Amino acid sequence: MTTLDQTVAASTLTNPTLTDPTPTDVAATAAPAHGIPDPAVLVARRRPGHVLEGPFYTSPEIFALDIDAVYAKQWIFVATEPEIAEPGDYVTIDLGRYSVIVLRDDDGQVRALHNVCRHRGSRVLLEERGSVGNLVCGYHQWTYATDGRLLHAGEQPPEFDKACFGLRQVAVRTVGGLIFICLATSPPEDFDDVADRIEPYLAPHDLANTKVAAQVDLVEHGNWKLVMENNRECYHCEAGHPELTCTFFPTYGFALEDIPARLMPAHARYLKAGVDLARACDERGLPHAEIEELTDRSTGFRIQREPLDGAGESYTRDGTAACRKLLGDLDIPRLGRLSMHTQPNAWFHFQADHVVTFSVLPLAADRTLVRTTWHVHRDAVEGEDYDLDHLTEVWSRTNEQDGEFVARTQAGVSSPAFVPGPYSSSEYQVDALVTWYLQRLQEHLGR
Repeated sequence: MTTLDQTVAASTLTNPTLTDPTPTDVAATAAPAHGIPDPAVLVARRRPGHVLEGPFYTSPEIFALDIDAVYAKQWIFVATEPEIAEPGDYVTIDLGRYSVIVLRDDDGQVRALHNVCRHRGSRVLLEERGSVGNLVCGYHQWTYATDGRLLHAGEQPPEFDKACFGLRQVAVRTVGGLIFICLATSPPEDFDDVADRIEPYLAPHDLANTKVAAQVDLVEHGNWKLVMENNRECYHCEAGHPELTCTFFPTYGFALEDIPARLMPAHARYLKAGVDLARACDERGLPHAEIEELTDRSTGFRIQREPLDGAGESYTRDGTAACRKLLGDLDIPRLGRLSMHTQPNAWFHFQADHVVTFSVLPLAADRTLVRTTWHVHRDAVEGEDYDLDHLTEVWSRTNEQDGEFVARTQAGVSSPAFVPGPYSSSEYQVDALVTWYLQRLQEHLGR
């Protein structure tokens, strides 16, 4: 496994609007001298179809609210089953003030536990990942089994009941090899419906029987919402992602009437490739229709199998497969991309030859960890079946470019001169994400 920590420096971005704001407009939207407006006021005065006001991206108070109202209440993607392949394997996940251990217990079950010792509250595991026999708190040596049961607590009075002091459990679900956790005592019940509907799309790729080829942690200098918003549109792709648009059609999100003339040849290729892909999927019983439910439900999501340009096989410069061993029982490489995103923090690309997962973990109001993980068939051999640089090139470059865009935007929305501009029609998924986010805040605030 390869892990690289990368940091993207912030710079300035001009935020275009349909009309230039007057000085009065700027002053009215700037944060008052005494502090940030009431979050409920900010939510209520958001203009439909427009970007959120600056404090949503810059305020530490809003960031804390986001953790409580969103990350502590929704299902969050945190890892894949291959990341904890063997009993005792674990990863630790930090979400604001929370730290969670995600591990495979001695019986092979995936579990999630609060990383808080039941003695005096010390963190139990300090490493980001590893493998353990038991979980031992380094402070006073309280020892827990991999299922969270307390095994040893040193000297205690006779009436001490170890059964009452196991590590606190966190709700956890696996879907098609993806691991989700929820910190809430009553997790959103609609996740069962989402899982039932996306599982048939994911199952043919057999993610549980892959291995991690590479993992890159990129710290983006921007708010987590800017990271997710940037991912939900391709308005910037044509100019901003030369490697990605070798295979990713730059007309993504555009209505037919809004496609510029220069992109019509690409759209014609997209339509033809889409017909070929649908035929190949139908012949193999692979679901491919779009399911898009981004607002008005707790677990907003979108999933669809769509064509890739070039050879149509994988996210590489020419679209050819990056790994010779195909996943699961898939028999041809030209099956485009099965793409999914789940709100608030993840997107995924499943190809016939490899899978790429992306997890967005908030660090601070202006910093976000984007964890990208590449998976190949568990029997694939590096240097024979795949070249690591070739496998990771497109998304490594794309992530770096997106990190720069996010940093520029964070710098811009931090300015007192920032006035929220309107979304374009191709940014409808960004508008939907923001709408979903505000719905979660309203629920949390009791409005």
